[in-house]
Amino acid sequence: MRFVVFGANGQLGRDLCQKLGGDVIAVDRARADLLQPEAVQSVLDQSRPDIVINCAAYNLVDRAEADGADAFAVNAMAVRSLARQCAARQTTIVHFSTDYVFGQDVTRSSPWTEEDTPGPVSTYGISKLAGEHFVRSICDRHFVIRTCGLYGAWGAGGKGGNFIETMLRLAGSGRPVRVVNDQVCTPTYTRDLADAVVRLLHTGRFGLYHITSSGCCSWHQLATAIFQLSGLQVEAHPISTQEFGAAARRPAYSVLSNSRCELLGLPPMRSWREALADYLNERKRPVNN
Repeated sequence: MRFVVFGANGQLGRDLCQKLGGDVIAVDRARADLLQPEAVQSVLDQSRPDIVINCAAYNLVDRAEADGADAFAVNAMAVRSLARQCAARQTTIVHFSTDYVFGQDVTRSSPWTEEDTPGPVSTYGISKLAGEHFVRSICDRHFVIRTCGLYGAWGAGGKGGNFIETMLRLAGSGRPVRVVNDQVCTPTYTRDLADAVVRLLHTGRFGLYHITSSGCCSWHQLATAIFQLSGLQVEAHPISTQEFGAAARRPAYSVLSNSRCELLGLPPMRSWREALADYLNERKRPVNN
C-alpha cells in the first residue's frame, strides 16, 4: 500500500507517517503547497498512491476572521482541487476536519453525531465545512474525519505548538493563568488519533467519522489537569469566553460522538486524561526527525 501524506511536518502528519506502514511519501509545504495544483499533480503523478491523506490546513482560527480568503483558499478550494485529482485517479482521499463545524446550537449538551446538522460560528469553521462538502461530493472513495483539540510531540518540539505547550510556557512565568471555562470539548493526542485512523482505513468503509479521545472537559479543566500531572503549582483562574475576548466565536459545546467507529467494531480511544498523562511523559524524551 502506498500513501502520500500532505502536511507531513505537522503534529498529526508526523505521527501518521510513523504509524501507516507500507510505502509512505511525506510531502511538506516546501515540496508541494496545496495552493499550487500543478505541484500537487506532479507528486501524485510520480508517486501513484493508493491513498492520499491531507493533514494540511489553515488553522489560525482568530486570524481567519480577517483573512477569510486565505482560510477558504487552503481549507476549501485547495481541498476541492485535491479531491478532484483523487477522483480522477480513483484514489482514496483521507481528509481531516474539526469540531468547529458545530456551535450554532448553544443549548447542546450531548455529543454531536455524524448525522447532526453542522452549524459553524466562525470563518474557520465555515471554511472547514466547505472542504468537507467538496471531498464528500467529488470523491466517492473518501474518509472525512472530524476531530478535536489536537496536540502531539511535534508541538512540543517547536513544530507549531499546541495548548499544552502554551500552558506549560505560561506556568514558567510564575504568574496566574486565565483560562476559558465555558467551552467544552475533547482534547485528542495525535498519536492516538493516528492509531485510530490506521484501524479505520483497514475497514475500507468510506464515509464521515468522528474520532477523538474519550470523555470531555473545559479548557480550564484541561489546564488544571496539565498542571496537576506535571507537578506544578499554578493559579489557574476560570474566565468566560466573553472575558477572553477572542476575535472568532467558538462552540460552547463541541464534544463529538465516536459511535460510528464503534459500530464498525473499532475500539474506543482512551480517556483524554490518560492520553494527556502519556503525552506529558513522552514529551520529556527527545523527538527524532
